[in-house]
Amino acid sequence: MTSHPSTLTRLPVAFRQLQVIHSQRLTPQMQRITLGGEALAGFASPGADDHVKLFFPNAEGAFVLPELTEHGPRYPQGALPSPARDYTPRHHDAEAGQLVIDFVVHGDGPAALWAVQAQAGDALVVAGPRGSFAPADDFDGYVLLGDETALPAIARFLAELPAQAEVQAYIEIPDHGDRQPLEHGDNVHIQWLERGGYPAASSQLLEDALTDIEEPEGDVFYWIACESGRARLMRKFLEGHRQVPKEWIRATGYWKADPTAAD
Repeated sequence: MTSHPSTLTRLPVAFRQLQVIHSQRLTPQMQRITLGGEALAGFASPGADDHVKLFFPNAEGAFVLPELTEHGPRYPQGALPSPARDYTPRHHDAEAGQLVIDFVVHGDGPAALWAVQAQAGDALVVAGPRGSFAPADDFDGYVLLGDETALPAIARFLAELPAQAEVQAYIEIPDHGDRQPLEHGDNVHIQWLERGGYPAASSQLLEDALTDIEEPEGDVFYWIACESGRARLMRKFLEGHRQVPKEWIRATGYWKADPTAAD
């Protein structure tokens, strides 16, 4: 088996209070928020699937943030913590001092509610990323599979993967109107998979695409991001039925159909 070592870079974690510069509805299910502010200086997001943790104002309109200790994050006793969610930076322009985050806005969670109501000047706290993953750049091909929550990461991969590599991207979205124009090279094939109102947690569109896929020749890296249980089963399929080395797979649960379920 050829070795294709991926890299994981640890980054210092800082809490940055930023301000909304611009808010734009990209598609029926996606809101783009552009953030800026002096605190963005020194921010870095080198990896396509980096995650930052976003902290939103609590019910009292305040930011109550954790202290990072050797035993994990610890909130002030008796205080109401700020709701927090993980997101992938869609774009970072250090020269312009801007950070772009795309929010899936279906549902009534704190992130979606904040995003649809955000106005210029509103504050948000961004922490991380604390680590940055990069697959080896010498694979012959790359296969990307993800639902709408993975679109920011997939978009970055398509723009950043080696130009000579063959890339196949399978993107599951709620409906036709949720397609986005994506920058990519000549060797990229994109297939949009539309659920048409079918629940994301029980969809099989990505699984069917993976089963029917025409693999690029040579060594192939697989990147998967969607509902946690689905991502786990697709990893098992690749390892068990396709005999893909586990080091050539990165499968991540971006959300859980049952938040109380264990991985």
